[in-house]
Amino acid sequence: MDKFFNLNKKIIKCNKCPRLVKFRKKISSKKRRQYLNETYWGKPVTGFGDTKAKILFVGLAPAAHGGTRTGRVFTGDKSSDFLYKNLFNVKISNQNYSKHINDGLKLNNAFITTTLKCVPPEDTPLKKEQENCFKFLNQEISFLKNIKVIVALGKIGFDSCIYFFKKNYDFSKNVKFSHGAIYDLPNNIKIVGCYHPSPRNVNTGRINEKKMTSLFKKVLKLA
Repeated sequence: MDKFFNLNKKIIKCNKCPRLVKFRKKISSKKRRQYLNETYWGKPVTGFGDTKAKILFVGLAPAAHGGTRTGRVFTGDKSSDFLYKNLFNVKISNQNYSKHINDGLKLNNAFITTTLKCVPPEDTPLKKEQENCFKFLNQEISFLKNIKVIVALGKIGFDSCIYFFKKNYDFSKNVKFSHGAIYDLPNNIKIVGCYHPSPRNVNTGRINEKKMTSLFKKVLKLA
């Protein structure tokens, strides 16, 4: 716990990527109309959940008016609404919503984080920004000693996790992201590809509640 406490302090204080710092400050000052009376978090967003978890979820980045506003990853936006509906369906979360940092949300045997700790413009990080932020993801995964399954929410999350294992272990297998794909990793860990729960993926039918809940049931069996 102390490791995560110290790591989270470093994450929150990080200003290493000028473009991301500028963008998150802009978002926090030019608020959406429905959030005009709220004070935006406006800083990097840390991971959340059970530090003794067997399941790790890795997404892309905090949402502009979700995590960047609320201060908790996958909280207060449409992606989080869809994600937590499915997590609740399989009892990984204690409730089917994630609205704000004090809403009572708890994860059961799971930890959730993002590749980038700041939201990038157009949800498209630069290579240097990913490199800068990787040190934080690297430590998070290293600290989670009980992980059995990693659920990569989207290709960038998937690629970042694969990079972690190639950097830290003798792992050179060529694996590609696809929804439902399961690969063996070092330390008896498995990685599962999952489409990101973004409104675009939901609205186009790429992912739906039945598909995601079904995949999460498989994840529970793997853990």
